[in-house]
Amino acid sequence: MYYVYAYAKLRAAGELAENEPINVVVPTGNFGNILAAYYAKNMGVPIAKLICASNDNKVLYDFFQTGEYNRNREFILTTSPSMDILISSNLERLIYKIAGEDAVKNAEMMKSLTTEGKYEITPKMRERLQDFTGGFATEKEVSDEIARVYQDTGYVMDTHTAVASCVYHKYQEQSGDQTKTVIASTASPYKFTRSVMDALHKDSKNMTDFELVDELSRISGVKVPAAIEEIRTAPVLHDTVVETAEMKNAVKKILGVK
Repeated sequence: MYYVYAYAKLRAAGELAENEPINVVVPTGNFGNILAAYYAKNMGVPIAKLICASNDNKVLYDFFQTGEYNRNREFILTTSPSMDILISSNLERLIYKIAGEDAVKNAEMMKSLTTEGKYEITPKMRERLQDFTGGFATEKEVSDEIARVYQDTGYVMDTHTAVASCVYHKYQEQSGDQTKTVIASTASPYKFTRSVMDALHKDSKNMTDFELVDELSRISGVKVPAAIEEIRTAPVLHDTVVETAEMKNAVKKILGVK
């Protein structure tokens, strides 16, 4: 419903003419959120381009570029960890659609992904992906985008949203497409405070986690979420330290089993 709501709010604010299309940019690794935008488009929301934004784990970007989905690659830990995914499980639903709702063909491709780590769609299936395009942002680009947007607007975005923002600006520069665009902001900067503040604050390495939280609140003008405030004074409930080799025995002890 995100995209129905976003379009309705833009129409209500007078930002869009009747039936004027929008583009949508979604930072995603598992393909679920952008699949929702695709379904919204199929339900009648005037969405023109669906822009899939990836981080350094750009398996989806490569898929839209080549038609081959290939997870046989290095897995990279990034500052946008919710997108650190090499098997995008929700993509299977799109494959089913562009395969003409052929469950057998869909199953064959998913089997190939399991056994060989890859599959390739047909030219006819690729023709049905014309509404999609992909882009990706490197770690440096993500950090630079957080800083740029803050300097230009005073808005502090999280690392995942920064991936989408960066990809959008690269898409617009390359395509010249001036269609009004919704960028899906999928997380709070408070969930990734150190990464965000590293991008904004050169002294962040010398600050504690809660000092970073307070500084983020000060520069953004956004109140610290209650859930984080509660952690500040919450009692420590678990302080057991276990070496890797002893983890199994420790779990048995906690559960009271032999």
